[in-house]
Amino acid sequence: MSIYFFNTMGRVREEFKPLNPGEAKLYTCGPTVYNFAHIGNFRAYIFEDLLRRTLKYFNYKVTQVMNLTDVDDKTIRDSRAAKISLNDFTAKYKQSFFEDLKTLNIDPAEVYPAATDHIQEMIALVQALMDKGFAYQAEDKSIYFSIAKFPQYGKLARIDMENQRAGARIKTDEYAKDSVADFALWKAWDENDGDVCWDSPWGKGRPGWHIECSAMSMKYLGKTFDIHTGGIDNMFPHHEDEIAQSESANGCRYVNYWLHCDHLIVNGEKMSKSLGNFFTLRDLEKKGYAGAELRWVLLGTHYRKKLNFSFDACEQARTVLKKFNELFLRLKEVNGSGGDEDIKTFAAKCQSDFAAALGDDLNIAEAAAAVFALQHEANRLIDLGKLSPAGAETVRAQFRDFDKIFAVFNVDNAGEAEVPAEIMALAEARFQARKSKDFAKSDALRDQLKSLGWVVEDASGGFRVKKI
Repeated sequence: MSIYFFNTMGRVREEFKPLNPGEAKLYTCGPTVYNFAHIGNFRAYIFEDLLRRTLKYFNYKVTQVMNLTDVDDKTIRDSRAAKISLNDFTAKYKQSFFEDLKTLNIDPAEVYPAATDHIQEMIALVQALMDKGFAYQAEDKSIYFSIAKFPQYGKLARIDMENQRAGARIKTDEYAKDSVADFALWKAWDENDGDVCWDSPWGKGRPGWHIECSAMSMKYLGKTFDIHTGGIDNMFPHHEDEIAQSESANGCRYVNYWLHCDHLIVNGEKMSKSLGNFFTLRDLEKKGYAGAELRWVLLGTHYRKKLNFSFDACEQARTVLKKFNELFLRLKEVNGSGGDEDIKTFAAKCQSDFAAALGDDLNIAEAAAAVFALQHEANRLIDLGKLSPAGAETVRAQFRDFDKIFAVFNVDNAGEAEVPAEIMALAEARFQARKSKDFAKSDALRDQLKSLGWVVEDASGGFRVKKI
């Protein structure tokens, strides 16, 4: 089965044809480690995880590179304000980023290159651009890329270059779309940089943000690779500048497929600290939401549409996942008979629909519809007593397959792994009291469990414990 992506470069849906059959080389824009990542960032990282998992689901060998921007305007500014070294400052946020990836069950990339570990590669790339006449040293001693030397500049973001002012220069890392100008490849040291600088052929300085990704992607993926992703806010200037400097230096296409996800908004509004709707993953965990619940919310909207985050959505995710867990518990206890071939056929259709949806530009809504269809059919058959233990295993196996993408289903340990030993001991004591018809003790133990936040449900031949 083929995969189709909406390629931002041509604004068209295209069949994915990798450079090397059976392999997919992927560069995903990672965090700038000057603070804790917020849920808007994780919308992009979850989209990139969906892309990675889908490629693997379609049996591609994936090589994913996700950069860590640990030197730029913001990391220098904030490390100096904190009066600690750049490395010590960014180390805290690198660690928190990887902790957050685990919380959201994001599949690790093969390589996480840090910008500060690749300064020499960046200097070499800047030198290549100087040698080929695409870059120049200005009066401030910084090295700039001349966009006039690259006629295709603006092809990704579709900028009308005829109406742009020629000859202007921009030294800052980020700038608006109406500020198209020559951009800094290498920034000459000034007092605002403090002790953050490296020696180069042009004097002490540091790399510009855009050159970092070009140099690191080229090192790990080659001069041309398959897919580059990021949020739509990265399209300009960052990705546009990457294309210009990479294709000028290497004389070949930089990337074959560009995928961009839309913004996350909160309750219909842009996320901002001033509105009080700015949340890190840690903020949401403190409010009691689990990583699986947040992952479900962040996955729930097609990547090219705005994702509206709300606490109602988090509560709905909690309810949805609870119902899936209840199904997985029921599947352990089924004792019906017959219908094995029917459920195999139905599960196979759900898997086929699921894969087709993923292959259609990561259509997560249609993929989820296949998951819900199997959930509904399994519950229906259990209610009718027509699902056998073998049929139950067919359903579980298909949910394990679905979980290669969703990564939220506790198929085999639903309701068990999270129960502390002392709670299980009380539940077992209650069960034995019930068996011996000591109902007063049974009720007392039930009330004790309830006071501790747990409920015991009687089941065929035993019991199950669930958190309230």
